[in-house]
Amino acid sequence: MKKSSIIFFERKFPSANMILIKDQLPILIDTGFGSEAKDTEQLIREAGVSPEDLHLIVNTHYHSDHVGGNFHFQKNYDVTIAAHKWDANLINSCDLEACSAEWLDQPVEPYRVDKKLSDNDEIHTGSRTLKVIHTPGHTLGHISLYEPEEEVLICGDLFHKNDIGWLNIFREGASSIQRSIESLDRLSRFRIRQAYSGHGTQIENPIASIDAARERFEKWLTMPEKVSWHAMKRIFAFTLIIKNGLAREEIDSYLLKCGWFQDFARYSFQLQPEEFIQILLDEMIRSKAASWHNNYLIATTPYQVPQEKWGNKNIKPKDWKPQGILT
Repeated sequence: MKKSSIIFFERKFPSANMILIKDQLPILIDTGFGSEAKDTEQLIREAGVSPEDLHLIVNTHYHSDHVGGNFHFQKNYDVTIAAHKWDANLINSCDLEACSAEWLDQPVEPYRVDKKLSDNDEIHTGSRTLKVIHTPGHTLGHISLYEPEEEVLICGDLFHKNDIGWLNIFREGASSIQRSIESLDRLSRFRIRQAYSGHGTQIENPIASIDAARERFEKWLTMPEKVSWHAMKRIFAFTLIIKNGLAREEIDSYLLKCGWFQDFARYSFQLQPEEFIQILLDEMIRSKAASWHNNYLIATTPYQVPQEKWGNKNIKPKDWKPQGILT
């Protein structure tokens, strides 16, 4: 058996990054957005692992850009899927809040969590052991994974090289900032030489990135409106990515039907949603999160255009069938 390896795949939106632990018992961490499932499969095949041989898929959390390929691998190859027990309970009961998919208006094809993870659990890959670290903040069921031999941290969307994960105060709790800070403090006690997050490049100086993330979260404690702006711009930009832009005449009606937009307008900014549309559009343009092209609002971050059917795909956990979802 060749020496095991940790393979990092940096991916464009709408997919999150992935990590493949190539060992006797291969582990894939996160599976990208649903529209990219076949690309996900091709990436691991090119790395020398057949999907039939995957021992386990581990999700850092249940957002669509991290779990979208689960359906493909579970249906076609019967791969076992693991996630934190709090995510698992929502997923397996097809709860309306699972994946925050309804609130975010993001399609997620049905899957089940076969293995429920808890803090301090260990995942064995053959010659390696990954430690499960519960790191809530970005979501309540968010986990990180630590590999002590090479001192590698896989941190999902808790923090990135030069950014932090957006916070869903309406679905994950108003204390998400405090939870995020506590999660960072916990991770900072580990010896970390290399870190991989859900978006962006690998992190060569993890402690510096953790310190910068903590400082930003601490500033947010005194400026809660920044939490809302950070979240809204990322949510709306992701919508523009999966739809490959929205026509100007579509935007008002689209935003007014979204739970996230309604909540942020009414509760974060004390405005009627109709009043808040132009304010959000102005900020998207000002911050260069989006720009106008031939009357279409387009996300400015690099992304891979999903197949057209995915722009209008409307499958959510409310449409799933409990337990028998894959039969």
